[in-house]
Amino acid sequence: MRVLVADSINEKGIAELEKVAEVVVNTNITHEELLESIKDFDAIIVRSRTKVTREVIEAAPRLKIIARAGVGVDNIDVKAATEKGIMVINAPESTSITVAEHTMGLMLALARKIHLADKSVKEGRWEKSKFMGMELNNKTLGVIGMGRIGSQVVKRAKSFGMNVLVHDPYISRETADEMGVEIVDLEELLKKSDIITIHVPLTSETRYLISDRELDMMKDTAFIINCARGGIVDEEALYNALNEGRIGGAALDVFEEEPPKGSPLLKLNNVVLTPHIGASTVEAQRDAAIIVANEIKKVFEGGTPQNVLNMPVLDPETFKFLKPYIVLAEKLGSLVVQATPGKIENLEVTYCGELAEIPQQDILTRTILQSILNPILTEPVNLVNAPMIAEKRGMIVTEGKRSESGDYKSLIVLNVKSDKGEFSVEGTYIKEPKIVKINDYKVDIKPEGIMLIAKYKDLPGTIGAIGTKLGEHNINIAIMQVGRKEIGGEAVMVLKVDQEVPSTVLDEIKELENVYDIVAIELSH
Repeated sequence: MRVLVADSINEKGIAELEKVAEVVVNTNITHEELLESIKDFDAIIVRSRTKVTREVIEAAPRLKIIARAGVGVDNIDVKAATEKGIMVINAPESTSITVAEHTMGLMLALARKIHLADKSVKEGRWEKSKFMGMELNNKTLGVIGMGRIGSQVVKRAKSFGMNVLVHDPYISRETADEMGVEIVDLEELLKKSDIITIHVPLTSETRYLISDRELDMMKDTAFIINCARGGIVDEEALYNALNEGRIGGAALDVFEEEPPKGSPLLKLNNVVLTPHIGASTVEAQRDAAIIVANEIKKVFEGGTPQNVLNMPVLDPETFKFLKPYIVLAEKLGSLVVQATPGKIENLEVTYCGELAEIPQQDILTRTILQSILNPILTEPVNLVNAPMIAEKRGMIVTEGKRSESGDYKSLIVLNVKSDKGEFSVEGTYIKEPKIVKINDYKVDIKPEGIMLIAKYKDLPGTIGAIGTKLGEHNINIAIMQVGRKEIGGEAVMVLKVDQEVPSTVLDEIKELENVYDIVAIELSH
């Protein structure tokens, strides 16, 4: 395996990678050079300088991983990577403490006017009375976003004796109580906070989250701090609010345009500006390099990385529970694609029983899609790109949950519709994968090897005729299962056979009296 390190990272990360791969360090590589050489690498590590564009990704047939030794992936075309089945990983935990500490530093700088006092002394003045500050103790801090960094800021703010309000739709009441914070809506947070700090990603929903309307809600003495991403705060609106005295001050480590050349904010005294250094500590850069190196090692050694941005990640306990059902999901997907005539247009997946209580079934659906799509496409399909490829092919995928699971602890139910017919199958795991229902007919068979699924009229002699026809072609039946709802009605028979069944033999069976259809399925052992 070969890894390209395209931006400077800590040497300890490189040392970890060299245990499993050939590492090429080229931290001055140009875009043109990258386009030419990326074809020879299995992984690339970048920070913020190198842009991994769609053009680069399309030129990288070997590439399996794009790693960002940091948090943001603005310089990586994640959509293009996902389409190609390339994992995009980062190191979010590496900067949590570092950015939280920088936030606290900016908070103190604003509260005690440290930036102005420093400038005054260096210019030969001694203006003690001019720099009257305020304590953080007993002030109210509003935290927008309670992820890794926001949570670390809260811990430090509590040690300063601050009261904390948080706005985050994903935080639970239990977590809030444990941390001693109050959950409020954004409007209440803006109105009540003495200091506001932002810790959310930049998305279409959070762009200009703080603009004229929100700034007008704040106290005229309030401070706002942004160490998250430029563009969350409307800088023009912020300048006007600061210039007109509608808020007390601001501190920014990130900007809409970096560097912020010509920004009117540069002229204001009630704003503290730093050059996107929130994550710039020796410890954070070391940890980021080691984290992404270990993630790449996991992939190269056949493991599952923890910080994949374009694939669901499971905690160890959940993975242990789901692991046998991942095997079952793979079998079910392979079965339905072979059993369903025509192009599959609709896939309905229902998780029943204990599986319905697990919040992370997405890995199972991805596994099913991967098994359905791989046999019919020339492009590689994996857990990363399976949902996107299904969508591009016009396949409608629906997930559902059902607490009832009959006689089983858990069930996976697939209902498939194509342009030529329908097919349904139900499976469970009892020490091994089991198919327990096909097209609503009960069966009990292990999904492996060569299987024949026949639809026929349940009349005397029909099963015998099918067996005789197979015998004529020296095809031995190992196991037979029959499912029916009523005597003399339609039935389903599943046969396990020891030899591959030619299509000509299947055609002969279809010509038999009272046989409606038969398909051959080949599953791995």
